[in-house]
Amino acid sequence: MTGTDATPVDRRRLLAEATARLEAGGVASPAHDAAELLAHVLGTTRGRLVLVDEVAADRATAYDALVTRRAAREPLQHLTGTAHFRFVELQVGPGVFVPRPETELLAGWAIEQALAVAATEGRPPVVVDLCTGSGAVARAIVDEVPGAVVHAVELDEDAHAWAQRNLDGTGVDLRHGDMATAFDELAGTVDVVTCNPPYIPLWAWESVAPEARDHDPHLALFSGDDGLDAMRVLARRAALLLRRGGVVGAEHADEQGVEAPAVFTADGRWCEVRDHEDLAGRARFLTARLAP
Repeated sequence: MTGTDATPVDRRRLLAEATARLEAGGVASPAHDAAELLAHVLGTTRGRLVLVDEVAADRATAYDALVTRRAAREPLQHLTGTAHFRFVELQVGPGVFVPRPETELLAGWAIEQALAVAATEGRPPVVVDLCTGSGAVARAIVDEVPGAVVHAVELDEDAHAWAQRNLDGTGVDLRHGDMATAFDELAGTVDVVTCNPPYIPLWAWESVAPEARDHDPHLALFSGDDGLDAMRVLARRAALLLRRGGVVGAEHADEQGVEAPAVFTADGRWCEVRDHEDLAGRARFLTARLAP
């Protein structure tokens, strides 16, 4: 794949060979990932690869090493060091849950809710992001809602360090702690609570994609025998934090489109409990309003 000595390698050949290797390794999007890795190695964008005819031998060697790691199911974002989320670019790597495109829908809903508070009440909205991980949702909210007062918390030490990198200079109040006890001083004052909690049942270990199972922190993945332990904690904590009429949004597994909302319905303090689908039509996140 790397040519001999210092002989440049044809870009099309590199991409074709890399795509085949990634496909054989079970990567879900082999052509996309092959192109992203080559763009990363060349310091360009995937869209501008068409302007490259040949790749220098040393760059081809570096590319080969990254393709080998990706074929072994190391996350693409760990190899490039970045993840795109809505309109921001995040730093990610070992020790933090890589933000998924599906979570952008939850962030978009929270942004709409926060903007509505600002428009109707003429004040900065107060938002809390529990289980912030890389800080993706909190960063998107502060980026798209001018003046928003955003608080975030993460329990895992390594993930918290990544969140610090991504939220530095944004004004977000980031804390290292447990979602179950965070932000007591905000009780009854928050407009929007967001959370992408762990939601995979412990018994589903073998079904989890290697990129997540072997590289994402388990604290961000697994949540009891039915995957809903963290959701139950969220229902209680959000009820304490929110003002009357405030709203909460939380991601869940696509198999939990009934069970996850039922946690909030059974709690008795919530109204307008609804579930929302992602762009593929799969149940993806729930929302609820604290009863007046």
